[in-house]
Amino acid sequence: MTNRTFTIIKPNAVAAGNTGKILDMILNAGFKIRALKMVFMSRNEATRFYAIHQGKPFFADLVEFMTSGPVIVGILEKENAVAALRELVGNTDPAKAAEGTIRRMFADSLTRNAIHASDSDENAQQEWSQFFKPKEIMVADYCL
Repeated sequence: MTNRTFTIIKPNAVAAGNTGKILDMILNAGFKIRALKMVFMSRNEATRFYAIHQGKPFFADLVEFMTSGPVIVGILEKENAVAALRELVGNTDPAKAAEGTIRRMFADSLTRNAIHASDSDENAQQEWSQFFKPKEIMVADYCL
């Protein structure tokens, strides 16, 4: 089933100039980009986005990191998009990520792990709605 997922290329990967390489890996894996933009997450946006982790020891550092520079947010489409992106991204801990995955190649640490990938269809839609208005999302292939 073709569906959509949400991703964030995190500040460390953007700052290191890896955005193009990561997007190329995503496209080569067969994803279609339905929405994409660069944003600066505010402290409130990062706190709301990562609310599930509130109260955990790493929460403050995560919010600080996610607001430290620009991020690239995107909506991706492919058959079984959530599972396919999570496989391409790799384990949250880059030391445990498989060879050839985005985190293995571009992450700096567990917190600075280069990319976010939604963990369910429901969460993907909830997450992208924090960054995109419906009119910003392409519904089909667009050619001039």
